[in-house]
Amino acid sequence: MTWEAGQGHYPYQAVIDAYGDGGFRFAEMSHRGSVMSLPTGMYAWDVDAAAGITLQSLSRALEAADALDVLLIGTGPDIAAISPDIRPAFREKGVIIEAVSTGSAVRTYNVLLAENRAVGAALISVAKAR
Repeated sequence: MTWEAGQGHYPYQAVIDAYGDGGFRFAEMSHRGSVMSLPTGMYAWDVDAAAGITLQSLSRALEAADALDVLLIGTGPDIAAISPDIRPAFREKGVIIEAVSTGSAVRTYNVLLAENRAVGAALISVAKAR
């Protein structure tokens, strides 16, 4: 099953089995484009570059902040700066923000999820896994 960006929502949070080639694999599905994982499920995320990471594009995660301790932001193939208004908005809700490359975010997300931690991730898709 392939799930295209903008189409939908998978109702459970899932381990990410693979990333690269412009998408992600999880729950025996393939998703093209960026993805946001929250305790309420996996969502298509309409962000394709670090410049698109804004408080507005993270609004779904901010709405879920009561169920999160950590939000990992995968900024693409490299670490990139995020808007300075993001961290304080999440800190006010008690959520730690970690902005790292998408590969690092995926690996950390999977470990924290396996530990049953209250973790979310907003991940920009990348062409090549590293």
